[in-house]
Amino acid sequence: MRDFRNLGSRVGVPDHFVAAVLKFGVPGLNTTKYLCSHPMSTGRGSPVSCSSMDASSSKQGPEHLIVLVHGIMASPSDWTYGEAVLKKRLGDNFLIYASSSNIYAKSFDGINVAGRRLAKEVLDVVQKMAGLKKISFIAHSLGGLFARYAIAILYSQQAKETGSGASVMLTSGGSEISRTSGLGAIAGLEPTNFITLATPHLGVRGKNQLPFLQGLSILEKLAAPLAPFIVGRTGAQLFLTDGEPSKPPLLLLMTSDHEDKKFM
Repeated sequence: MRDFRNLGSRVGVPDHFVAAVLKFGVPGLNTTKYLCSHPMSTGRGSPVSCSSMDASSSKQGPEHLIVLVHGIMASPSDWTYGEAVLKKRLGDNFLIYASSSNIYAKSFDGINVAGRRLAKEVLDVVQKMAGLKKISFIAHSLGGLFARYAIAILYSQQAKETGSGASVMLTSGGSEISRTSGLGAIAGLEPTNFITLATPHLGVRGKNQLPFLQGLSILEKLAAPLAPFIVGRTGAQLFLTDGEPSKPPLLLLMTSDHEDKKFM
């Protein structure tokens, strides 16, 4: 899983982050359309338009899938602004997809359960879009943990190499689809970017991890045992209280490759 460029967790909200991505650029995301949204002048003659640069890609359909993953008690509508701006700026060569398999209370079912749902959802999208070649993830808050678990599943499902050099992927329906081969393929696609915003990769157990508790030690001590009753299995996993004598907490397992899953 080292092929992914993990650009790290950034504190903020999706709207601000999207603006930063478009301004400074992200490896693998072609922001040419954004930079050329206005005619450019060479200093001589008429301005040069960049519309022709996107003509060939728009006819072929999207090649790069960008999966947007929301956080706890949220829905795809949280990405409405970000999705619209990315579609407008990146152009037709990108398929911007906001996931919907873990909306609202479904995010309480556990990071592993939500991750499996997200993996199935991504496979369904890839199966329907034959021209996809690359994949990236942008995830907010808890969605970053869902995405990491889903990626481990999608990576481990790479089945075999065909004689033509294409990898064969087993879809959620049991059928096979071929994609470009290569080490580290995710859902049969070339991994490009993995971006998380304010994701608690190490959990929320500790001082000042939850701002709404205002740093009060008594509340922080009560939060861990009460979390499973409020936000279900996900709460126990975030507070690292889901472990057993023979099995560490899930977030600790996700810090390295485990069994058949290769975590990032």
